[in-house]
Order: sequence, then structure tokens, then C-alpha cells
Amino acid sequence: MNKICFIHRCFGKGNSIKFLYFCKKNHLNIKRPYIQWSDDELLKQFIQTSNQELLGQLYSRYVSLVYGICLKYLHQVEDAEDAAINIYEELTRKIQNYQIENFKTWLYSVAKNHCLQILRKEKNTVFEEIDTRIMESDEFEHLIDVNDDKEKEDALNYCLDTLPEEQRQCVVYFYYEDFSYADIVDKTGFVLSKVKSYIQNGKRNLKICILKKMKS
Repeated sequence: MNKICFIHRCFGKGNSIKFLYFCKKNHLNIKRPYIQWSDDELLKQFIQTSNQELLGQLYSRYVSLVYGICLKYLHQVEDAEDAAINIYEELTRKIQNYQIENFKTWLYSVAKNHCLQILRKEKNTVFEEIDTRIMESDEFEHLIDVNDDKEKEDALNYCLDTLPEEQRQCVVYFYYEDFSYADIVDKTGFVLSKVKSYIQNGKRNLKICILKKMKS
């Protein structure tokens, strides 16, 4: 069975070029003489020789299982493919650190834990964004809350127009349209670091301008 047929069987015809390259590089196709070898034989020989082709042959037997686990937890095809690749790349180190009785069972556990770790990191990122948003909003929202204050409203509108376009867009999306950082990235095409910078600088420039305008 050639590489493309094997990967089509596991992932369907919509697989990424990145994954096809990964499979070619790491020998993820079934070929002799390894097709007759047991999991234990492949594992033992890999531990003794560190021959990546042996690991590739072993992983090829269960890559569809790993992909299925990753898709179940991560829900996105590309994320599942990336996880399947990353899991393979971690196996060389992990195999040396474990006493493996049953490779399939052990690999299932590795794949599941890998996906859960990804989800935990994503959850922490969400909470970090929420905490940052609360701190930024608490100290700034009172300044942009015009609350029927015509003078303040005029100053706000004037100062928004003086901001560089990137800063103005990000400030309006973040504070007035309740966009998250990720939403702004998707909407504008700016990278995340730029979005945060535009909000921070825009907020500072807006505050200076409003206070100066109201004093004049």
C-alpha cells in the first residue's frame, strides 16, 4: 500500500500537504519486511537501535486511532492532524521513559493526555484574556462612559478621530463592540501582539486627549 493510499484511508482525501510530507518523511507506509513484525518486535528493535523507520512502521498501524482520538477531543480536522504529528514526534522521547506492556493501549493514553493538555492550555488562555480585559476595562470605561455628558461625548468623538486608524479600530471593537482579542484578529487581520499593542496605545492616547480636551 503506498503512502497516499494509506493516508487517504486514515484521513480521507482532504488531508493536508503538511501531513502527507510528515508521512513520507517518517515512513508511515506499510512495507516489508516489517509488515509481519509484531508490535513488541518493532518496539524492542526501535528501543535498541533508535531506527525511526521502525517507529514509523509501528505508528502507522495506529495513526488512524490517534487521529480519531484527537478529532474527538479537538473537533477540528487541522488541529487533529497537527496533534497526530506532534504525538509522533514526542514518541521517541516518551518510549525511552516508559515500560510499555501494550503499545496500542499506551499510545491511546498518550494521545488522550496530549489532547487534554491542549484543551487545558486553551482554557487557561481564555481565562487570562478575561482577567486582562476586566483590568483594562475597569480603569478605562469610566473615562469613555459619557452618561449624557455632552462635553465628554464631544471630547471622546474628537479624540477617537485623532487616533491612528489601527488604534481607533481596535479600541472601538474592544470597548464598544465587545470583541475579544481573537475576534479582532479575525476581523482586522492584525496579529495578536499588534492588536494588544494598538489597544494599549490607543487607550493611552485617547485618555491623554480626552483629559486635555476637557481642560481646555
